[in-house]
Amino acid sequence: MDRNIKKILVFTAVILTVAVIGGYSYLTSRNFLNGPVISVYEPANGTALTDSLVIIKGKASNISSISLDDGQIFIDKYGNFAEMFLLSDGYNIIKLSAKDRFGRTVEKKIELVYKESAPVTNATTTAVSIR
Repeated sequence: MDRNIKKILVFTAVILTVAVIGGYSYLTSRNFLNGPVISVYEPANGTALTDSLVIIKGKASNISSISLDDGQIFIDKYGNFAEMFLLSDGYNIIKLSAKDRFGRTVEKKIELVYKESAPVTNATTTAVSIR
């Protein structure tokens, strides 16, 4: 009977060890398995803007390089980015692309509409004296 208990305990210990190692391996490698990720915080997709200069803010993770309309941009140590972008009049599509060290890529498109606001005229009157 003692022999069966020993076998059960050894078998349980081996199963638990394999489960712990497998779980730890999954948790540490899941970010690499998921590939690159881009999140855009500002501006929201589909926004209509009246200012031609917009700041695109977001966060990228699991990347080796990132670009905004095919121009390289840089992130801080936490993965945050903030880039100025000049919109043309009308409908604009801005493309963010990221690549990880394994060559996997992800692309995020932001669609914005820029409509120039009507110029504000200040009507001032000046008194003219006629003599």
